[in-house]
Amino acid sequence: MSRLPIRIRLTLVFAAVMAVVLAALGAFLYVRLADSLDERISEDLDARRMALTRVVVGGGDVDPSLLAGAEGLARVIGHGARGPVYTETGHALLLTADELDAARTRSVTTDHDGYRLRAVPVADKVVLVGDPLDDRQEALDALLAQLLVALPLALLASSAIGYIVAGAALRPIEAMRRRADEISASTSAQRLPLPTAHDEVYRLGVTLNEMLERLDAGLERERRFVADASHELRTPLATLKTELEVALRQPRSAAELEHAIDSAAEETDRLVRLAENLLLVARSDQGALTVARDPIAVDALLAEVAGRFGRSAEAAGRIIEVEDSGAELAGDRERLDQALGDLVENALRHGAGEVRLHAVEHDGFVELHVTDQGGFDELFLPRAFERFTRADDARTGEGTGLGLAIVAAIARAHGGSAHAANLAGGGADVWLTAPKLLNDPDAAGRDRGSLV
Repeated sequence: MSRLPIRIRLTLVFAAVMAVVLAALGAFLYVRLADSLDERISEDLDARRMALTRVVVGGGDVDPSLLAGAEGLARVIGHGARGPVYTETGHALLLTADELDAARTRSVTTDHDGYRLRAVPVADKVVLVGDPLDDRQEALDALLAQLLVALPLALLASSAIGYIVAGAALRPIEAMRRRADEISASTSAQRLPLPTAHDEVYRLGVTLNEMLERLDAGLERERRFVADASHELRTPLATLKTELEVALRQPRSAAELEHAIDSAAEETDRLVRLAENLLLVARSDQGALTVARDPIAVDALLAEVAGRFGRSAEAAGRIIEVEDSGAELAGDRERLDQALGDLVENALRHGAGEVRLHAVEHDGFVELHVTDQGGFDELFLPRAFERFTRADDARTGEGTGLGLAIVAAIARAHGGSAHAANLAGGGADVWLTAPKLLNDPDAAGRDRGSLV
């Protein structure tokens, strides 16, 4: 049954239900006709019994033929009669001896030899009337014959209608299936057709189209990711190739060769960093970016990051300040150091003025802020944490555009989030959140797992 097409299964179920309904209807009609015929016979017997009773009570001779009708019978049985009662010809049994004895004290209704009989006591006699059951049985047989022909035909007709209705109901789903079969990576913008009626099939189509939207958006991100990664890799690879080609040219002095090798090493380091960043983003997408949940003193973490960029800030005539908070969090020190380093590097490269690092405890999380006196373009803020996204010319420079995306990935891995905003008094504020340290450090940390 489960291997049959759903249209056939729906038709079979509909046919089974209709078979039960039609059988119940046929049985109801048969029983209702039998009851109606029995009621008519009973009324006829009562009418003739009352007429015969009036004659017996009033005295005089009884003419049974006048009371019995064309096919019925009527008899008055005297007090002295005993034993069974037969017709005048003696071929049909009317009443048994026991039924006759019972009829002398109460009304008795019974069927014998094709007759419905009713015997009632009247004075010291028994009045017996009867009607043949031939007509009743013929009517029931005729109805049964008609039902045996009409009900199967009705079942076939209703099954055919059910098959057509099931096909009509499934037609929108079949249209969706055909369209889905046509959708591929090159035609991912196509959507499933929706029926006009806002029913369950319509809601299914809407849900599937929303899923296709998400898949299409993910596919587009992957295409953009590959294109941007290829673009970012092309520049250092081309530079590296150029330096190596220059180093191979003859003649070259030792200083020139050393300079070429140093330049090639720098490009190699850049390629390594880019590959590591791409791997981190890919792991984040797959939910496989693992982080530790160790107790971390936030002030020490911020001071360490600030110290690492102290010379770069001094060379650029900038200052890095750290504001103590005494906060503690549960996280991966290496990953958080990497995220904060990216934020400080961005602030030094694209921002202006003093760079300040501070922490704020809020709703069970610790916010790690990096601010400077520059500012973001308002159009850039909604997509600040997208991959390979750079700000406008006022804050652009060298880089791959992966820094903030990596910050967001690390924040998500800790169960937090990343944000960027312009300060009300001017300046840029970028921060990420990580969970506060629990009361029991051993319970808070030491285990590692993906929290993406």
